[in-house]
Amino acid sequence: MTGYRVRSAQERREELRDQAAAFGIDEAYISTLVETFYTRVRGHPVLGPVFDVAISDWGPHLETMKNFWSSVALGTGRYSGRPVPAHARHRHIQQVHFNLWLALFEQTLRDTAATPEAAAFFLERANRIAQSLQYALFGLADLPLNRPG
Repeated sequence: MTGYRVRSAQERREELRDQAAAFGIDEAYISTLVETFYTRVRGHPVLGPVFDVAISDWGPHLETMKNFWSSVALGTGRYSGRPVPAHARHRHIQQVHFNLWLALFEQTLRDTAATPEAAAFFLERANRIAQSLQYALFGLADLPLNRPG
């Protein structure tokens, strides 16, 4: 084999951070994204009540989400939770909620992202995460990725 080199985890994290930085993604933007998005979630006619049942104290949840997206977007490793069990305990979550969540997330990205590339960067990851969660929660083999917009 010639010309192929396996990158280390550190190299992959550095590449992720460089890509994110080139798109205008940093900790400040992640904080803005999370705060703006969950303010909209709380005011949403369908998602608001779903989240109200699940979350009694928003402060810790927002910090968890900032850590989650920091880990996803910047490779910081600050999130060490288990998303599937965290969502599975909320039996009122339905598949339609994921589509609404993704549509609202995409709109928030359009409204807040510094660049179209930043919005696409987050949306691609959000779609994959939503698909994985839906598969785990609902056991649906052929989930289409929601592609709002």
